[in-house]
Amino acid sequence: MSERASREAERGAPQGGAPRFVAAIDIGTNSVLLLVARVDAAGRLTPIEEHATITRLGEGVDKTRELAPAAIDRTLKCLERYSEIIASHGVVKVDAVGTSAMRDARGGEELRAKAAALLGIEPRTISGDEEARLTFRGGVSGLKLGSGPVVVFDIGGGSTELIRGDASTLTAEAGVSIDVGSVRLTERHVRSDPPTPAELDAIRADVERLLATAPPLTGATLVGVAGTVTTIAAIARGVDPYDAALIHGAALSRAEIEATALRLASLPLAQRQRLPGLSPKRADVIVAGTELCAAIVRRAGADQLIVSDRGVRWGLAEALAAGLDAAS
Repeated sequence: MSERASREAERGAPQGGAPRFVAAIDIGTNSVLLLVARVDAAGRLTPIEEHATITRLGEGVDKTRELAPAAIDRTLKCLERYSEIIASHGVVKVDAVGTSAMRDARGGEELRAKAAALLGIEPRTISGDEEARLTFRGGVSGLKLGSGPVVVFDIGGGSTELIRGDASTLTAEAGVSIDVGSVRLTERHVRSDPPTPAELDAIRADVERLLATAPPLTGATLVGVAGTVTTIAAIARGVDPYDAALIHGAALSRAEIEATALRLASLPLAQRQRLPGLSPKRADVIVAGTELCAAIVRRAGADQLIVSDRGVRWGLAEALAAGLDAAS
């Protein structure tokens, strides 16, 4: 695939008003996300294909600070499949980024080099600040938020981004990336199945300590981005199989989030794996992720959050689309 992708990239945008396509890949601690989108004459994006694959790249990173060979292999197999999808659409621009696991662990160089051979471009390891900006830009995409302040948060496997901005201008004003996520919290604190009250208390204490570094969360529309939040919404609303059209833009109440947190924490892993709306591969870390989500909503003093099915990959794709227009 890499030769074909490179040829497409070299040709640039098709001539004569033909559709142009961009692709963005977000290599996260828990999952790898792909967006292939068509760019219209006004620079607007229409998703053609979206995929999410749980590869658990950050498995053990909190303890070892090193990417495990098996985790690298799982991620590369996913990227190989994504490269074939990208090639099938004649994409003219591709960008790929790595986030928390690739920032925090040794072994990222090997992954980037092998990924470059598959994709035709080398994934970039982005800073927490850049991840936050991309999360905000992508997270608010396609939402009707009105005016006033908005806080976008993205619960990842290894880190959580919280960004305050303006809904009218869709610009980020202040943000932070904190080293706590669903995988990291689970590996630090959970030893029992289901988690004990003491383990849940340890998760909550860790979360509260780290949330103290976040920008002010009160007085703003709260937008929750990506897999943990969309999974909570799917479980709470019984959306199975997953349908982004039913999730993106949904208003999820604080009561629904807290009820889902209690339900998940009470179930052993085998039962969580069978829950409608929950991927079995996410079932082991969803308890910690949901506790983190509930803590953010409480800290914001919010009655609800708006669910976004978008995030870093959409922020990347919008930047790619803007680059096409600037180059034309």
